[in-house]
Amino acid sequence: MSGERDTRQRRAILGAIRSARRPLSPQEILAAASALVPGLGTATVYRTVKLLLEEGGIAAVAVAGESPRYEVAHSDHHHHFQCTACRRVFDMKGCPGDLHRLAPRGFRVDAHDLTLYGRCSDCGRRGADARR
Repeated sequence: MSGERDTRQRRAILGAIRSARRPLSPQEILAAASALVPGLGTATVYRTVKLLLEEGGIAAVAVAGESPRYEVAHSDHHHHFQCTACRRVFDMKGCPGDLHRLAPRGFRVDAHDLTLYGRCSDCGRRGADARR
């Protein structure tokens, strides 16, 4: 990207992803980055995300049945949690490991991805408050 405006937009988009500390959808990136760059457009977010992916600065997080989310490229292996109420995705620390034991006999596991589903702390609290 070239030019002052593009640089400011790119910084805002990358800053939104970094500061979230969780994988964001393009719509979440747009909402967060628009606070710094009013008038930021959806096409600019998608174009910038594509460039950041190509450069290796961010990584796509696949969520079953949904569009990818994006997070800062991690060097550490980790997994994700998706809230079934608000649909946000969060990083989980670590990995249960030793998943090759779950594969059928004679099979070799080359990689794995794990997503847990449930309610985040915010939505869990709202549900508990509604039951009172």
